[in-house]
Amino acid sequence: MYKHFGLLVLVSTMVGPTASIAQTAQETPQTMLAAQIRLQGFTCDKALGARKDARRSKPDHAVWVLRCGNATYRVSRAPDMAARVEPLR
Repeated sequence: MYKHFGLLVLVSTMVGPTASIAQTAQETPQTMLAAQIRLQGFTCDKALGARKDARRSKPDHAVWVLRCGNATYRVSRAPDMAARVEPLR
């Protein structure tokens, strides 16, 4: 019983700093999408904005239009998969 309590304290200690780091970073859809497409080899000099394409989006498959300083992309995202990125301009 004592070991279980110690584990709970350790878990709660690990969760606290992580939550505050995420709040400090203030991730927005545009910053998350820009980071994802950069990891996939696309250039996004400066993320200027992102809007969800409601017509193309479906449950568990979000479609976004990401505006960057150098280009505009359509980014299709599904859970646990790489994004499908289409340059628009």
